[in-house]
Amino acid sequence: MTLVVAAAVIEEDGRFLLTRRQKGAHLEGYWEFPGGKCEAGESLHDCLTRELHEELAVDSAVGDEIFSTTHQYRDRLVALHFFRCRLRGMPIPQIGQEMQWVERRDLSGLRFPPADAELIEQLTRTGER
Repeated sequence: MTLVVAAAVIEEDGRFLLTRRQKGAHLEGYWEFPGGKCEAGESLHDCLTRELHEELAVDSAVGDEIFSTTHQYRDRLVALHFFRCRLRGMPIPQIGQEMQWVERRDLSGLRFPPADAELIEQLTRTGER
């Protein structure tokens, strides 16, 4: 079974919003773009809107999909869809997760899930938006 995940690429003032996967979660301790698993019958946009509200107590405007990939982990297959998003309000972590704004040039120094590698490379290329 494939897990379908929607994630938000939120950039403000040259910095990206990231959250850290919590203890006990798959890939715990890794940094990621906020988002989560889609529920049965839920659209990618609806999933991302719901996840951002649940995890960060913030409304959002979901934009265009900028990258998608499928990655086989040892125990699961994940289909990841990344969307540009704008926040309507200030994000406040709701489930005890760490959150930080990270400059583009610093993205490659953080530990991201293997499925994110190509997106991180794309975002950190000079002049790439």
